[in-house]
Amino acid sequence: MIDSPDENSLSFTVSTDASGKRLDAVLAAACELSRSRIQILLQEGHVHTYSGKPVSQASAKVWEGERYVITLPPAKPLVLEPEDIPLDILFEDDHLIILNKPAGMVVHPSHGHDHGTLVHALLHHCKSLPGINGVERPGIVHRLDKDTSGSLVIAKTETAHQRMSDIFATHDLNRQYIAWCRGVPSWRVKRIELPIGRHPRQRQKMAVTDSGKESITDASVEHIFGPFSQMRLTLYTGRTHQIRVHLAHENLPVLGDPVYARSYHPGREIFEPARQAIATLIRQALHAELLEFDHPISGESLSIRAPLPPELASLRDALTKSYG
Repeated sequence: MIDSPDENSLSFTVSTDASGKRLDAVLAAACELSRSRIQILLQEGHVHTYSGKPVSQASAKVWEGERYVITLPPAKPLVLEPEDIPLDILFEDDHLIILNKPAGMVVHPSHGHDHGTLVHALLHHCKSLPGINGVERPGIVHRLDKDTSGSLVIAKTETAHQRMSDIFATHDLNRQYIAWCRGVPSWRVKRIELPIGRHPRQRQKMAVTDSGKESITDASVEHIFGPFSQMRLTLYTGRTHQIRVHLAHENLPVLGDPVYARSYHPGREIFEPARQAIATLIRQALHAELLEFDHPISGESLSIRAPLPPELASLRDALTKSYG
């Protein structure tokens, strides 16, 4: 059982069912904190037995009746200024925000991206957003590449963050993307099940490699526009650049992809206005359209569809006018 001696501490007694299991797994399940968060708390000396003895080994076995206390440290202040950046919010309640991220917006601050990120915008939007994982930052559950648009989930509480992380980890949700690709496959529906890892020579890229992690994408052809395809992709895993890598491996590079598609300049063999729309595309033609899952707190079934941004709607319309 778990109780809270004060607002900064959690006390836990090991049950019969938990006896013999790993300390980090048992504490994470009991406290509804992520396992990685528990491991950090162990390393930093914030977990001890009820008698006051520090505990730091995450893999230590626990036994029925043992009691542990977790002291939650105060959130670390950010050296980030909130920025009044408009957000296209598709859903919001006390626990979650789901928004339509535009292409060109970086999710987290990093080297070369110290302002204008989604985190800066969320700090302005959520005036009382609590710390997630011990840091005063919005609880972004998953990411989209800078130049991929579409639906993105943010947790507003640590409990919501942990439960949403579990939903993504067990793939208990429906994630669908739309992509416009160069090429037309011989198949109409295919499960692409190829491992993805770091490119052996170009470390900034990912690649299909035998030493990579399991990666599964369901792909189906929604429409054929002459030499181009509109694809619908369903993700069952969430590897870095997964859709872009899988499609490039199938000889279906995403239009506008600067990393996995070789430089492409449509010639006169491509009908107008498609030629002009492709030539002026400044982002990869990939959009996270649909997110469906059960709300982590209420259990309500959510189905969130992110509208296409203007540049991708224009691309679709131009391909339709050119090829029907």
